[in-house]
Amino acid sequence: MSKLDEFLAGERLDDVVFYLSDAYLDDDSRLRNVGTETGEGVRLILDGETGRSAFEAGTGMGAMEFAKTAMGAEGTIARSLDGGECPFADDAPDEDHDVSFVFAFAEAQNEEVGGLYAEGDVVHAYAHCACGESYSHKWIVGDRDE
Repeated sequence: MSKLDEFLAGERLDDVVFYLSDAYLDDDSRLRNVGTETGEGVRLILDGETGRSAFEAGTGMGAMEFAKTAMGAEGTIARSLDGGECPFADDAPDEDHDVSFVFAFAEAQNEEVGGLYAEGDVVHAYAHCACGESYSHKWIVGDRDE
């Protein structure tokens, strides 16, 4: 099982996933050496502290500050955490709406909190679009097979 599969199965709750598109990432970036090349970028799965530091180094912003900003809009982020559908695409159809980067973490089931968290481990994913907007998507581990 790959690290991504383990993460998506809720087996890596202390890790984070960080994806940078080729359009956003320099060709000679050190992140290419520690991540896994995808079709259009690099995905890293790292322990939480290292992942947050890599995110800040790669984007120039703090991971949790970015997440708070992205929570303001709900969109669809690919289960593979390397793409998405910008919820602002219909408002600006002439702009590029490819994902620039994604930050994701999983949170353990917490029945005391209730709601979605009572149902199982929850994946929190946040994306930044080439149009300049950010958005979020969360789901219960195991609910998305695609």
